[in-house]
Amino acid sequence: MPLLRPRLPLSLLSLGLALHSPHGLAEDSVQLAPIEVEGAAIDDGYQAQQASVGGFQPAPLLDTPASISVFGEQLLKDRQVRLLSEVLQSDASVGESYAPIGYYENFNVRGFELNAASSYRINGQTIAGEQNVALENKQQVELLKGLSGLQSGVSEPGGLIDYVTKRAADVRSVTVSTNAQGERYLATDLGGWFGSERQFGLRVNLAHEDIRSYVDHADGKRDFASLAFDWQISADATLQLDAEYQHREQRSVPGYQLLGGSEVPHGIDPDDRLAYQHWAKPVQNDSLNLGGRFQYRFSDTWSGTLSASRSQVVIDDYSSFAWGSEDGWQSHFSPQGDYDIYDFRSPDDTRRTDEVQATLEGRFDALGVGHELVLGTSAQRRTLEQRPYYNDLIGSGNIYTGAPSLAPSDNPIGSSERRLDSRQYGLFASDRITFSDQWQALLGAREVRLDERTWDEDGNAGRHTRQYQLLPNAALIYKPRPDTTLYASYARGLSAGGTAPWYAVNASEILAPTLSHQLELGIKRDWQGMSFSAALFQIRQAYQYAKPQGSDFVYVQQGQQKNIGLELGASGWVTSNLQVQASAAAIRARVKNSGTEAYEGHQAINVPRLRAALQADYSLPVPGLALLAGARYSASKYASQAGNVEVGGYTVFDIGSRYRTQIGGYDTTLRLTVDNLFDKRYWRDVGDYLGDNYLFQGAPRTARLSASVEF
Repeated sequence: MPLLRPRLPLSLLSLGLALHSPHGLAEDSVQLAPIEVEGAAIDDGYQAQQASVGGFQPAPLLDTPASISVFGEQLLKDRQVRLLSEVLQSDASVGESYAPIGYYENFNVRGFELNAASSYRINGQTIAGEQNVALENKQQVELLKGLSGLQSGVSEPGGLIDYVTKRAADVRSVTVSTNAQGERYLATDLGGWFGSERQFGLRVNLAHEDIRSYVDHADGKRDFASLAFDWQISADATLQLDAEYQHREQRSVPGYQLLGGSEVPHGIDPDDRLAYQHWAKPVQNDSLNLGGRFQYRFSDTWSGTLSASRSQVVIDDYSSFAWGSEDGWQSHFSPQGDYDIYDFRSPDDTRRTDEVQATLEGRFDALGVGHELVLGTSAQRRTLEQRPYYNDLIGSGNIYTGAPSLAPSDNPIGSSERRLDSRQYGLFASDRITFSDQWQALLGAREVRLDERTWDEDGNAGRHTRQYQLLPNAALIYKPRPDTTLYASYARGLSAGGTAPWYAVNASEILAPTLSHQLELGIKRDWQGMSFSAALFQIRQAYQYAKPQGSDFVYVQQGQQKNIGLELGASGWVTSNLQVQASAAAIRARVKNSGTEAYEGHQAINVPRLRAALQADYSLPVPGLALLAGARYSASKYASQAGNVEVGGYTVFDIGSRYRTQIGGYDTTLRLTVDNLFDKRYWRDVGDYLGDNYLFQGAPRTARLSASVEF
């Protein structure tokens, strides 16, 4: 069972050493002020007790009126994950939404796509999401499902993902790994405390990976480095700094498209890479994430936090890309499987997000009720600079016979231009009101001021949006017993407008932000080592799509998408040897009043009606040996907005093992994972991206072996 390991302030540790000293009680000793000891549970298993993604500070999950999933360090290590997609497949509410191999990933949660500009955070600070965030220095990954307007202002209604970094600790470990394709992976985790009172802490993570993909001609490499610094300035003041840099390059893998617009490709080998050309360069992604947080305790009941961050991503996007067919099929392959090959180049795609936030938190009683108050303000600036990309047709290929060798385009690439400058300012307040041991209310709101400018590819000024929006959030909480919570909540959110696809009349136009609304009812219970949850939700948002108008398309916001769903979750210890993390999600996603009749009256594209996921860890009678297993189920889903093409459902089984032993006197952990044990063929992602529909196959049977040694 997980153990409770108290985290003691450094000054208290120093006091303990003094008391054990022969002179610890000398007459000239200094009388220290009383110090408050705060315990923190470090979760060694699948069951998490708290998360920070649901508010502004870490809070117990049981008392948070929202649906939250936490993927802890043990799950990340045992699954040997490298990408966020490998983490989130453990939650049934999440699906991939244009996550090709070799490119940065994106997802849909509760049937709504996340937005790279606003849906991803590190330690509560917004990052540019156009990156595959490294996991070597992450303690856990937190997922808030549903609206997060109070927490983050402009955000997508599907949810919010927060990466929590590892803090300073006395650790020295090395991990080596390989997979069935012969990857070479090396990572180190080094940390410790130092200083006269051990008030300074460092954590360094380094990693190198020679990426070996199961897809032909899709290998790459990755280098990563991170530094976490902790300074216990005094008993009341702490400073945390984080920096991480990653260089990643890998040839991207284009997706398939429907044959003739009405048939799913069949007989496809997942190892095949469409449109391969030997001269095509890998996609390169350089990301830098910086963050700092200063916390000061004014008294036992009042504290303040000041945080600042910068996130920058530079993408060199090169690809020999498969799209459509010149036989008049536009964004579909021909019925015979023919497709056009394009030389696509978009270098120096630079995205940057700067953010500062200040909060004041306090507890007090007034009018006979208790208050936990948070007041704060924030400012964020997001910029996008791009060169005019080109996408030149150079030839054609076929999904069954392959692609001939073609000459690349020799067109020049233009200079970099600013395309977007978005500034967001916020004032927010949140108050948890405790009426009794059974009843609480959570009332909050964020006032958002958005000032956003856009420019076209030629540098001409486009839209200038000035908008003020109040985003309320309210919840009523009832606790019939200390281990059970029932809640009802309402939230309103503001989401960034979409970008018109290249074939639309208003190509590349970035639309104005749009509002969303959410109602949610939920129940949570901790019982005998397990945490159970259920949530019933309804989310409404304006529908954005490329609307057919004769032979043309216009990208518009028209109509509404309404998703209604039920989520179930369970995590923790079933027995002293067996722990599980399980979830199920049933979602009804519908579009109405869009002005395009074919898009209405059926389930939305790429959203199955039912999904389920299970991860299990069973400790065998052999000391140190555990059996790992997992299963993922998805019902069928539509691969077109018109609902005339459907891909089948699937069930995928994973298996693995973990063995902890000593080698040469050092603690060593060996891990083996085999995903898709029965080599199931299935379509994992059939969504749309920038107005085009793509289909991506799931990975075949893959295996990975690693060894971690602690020194």
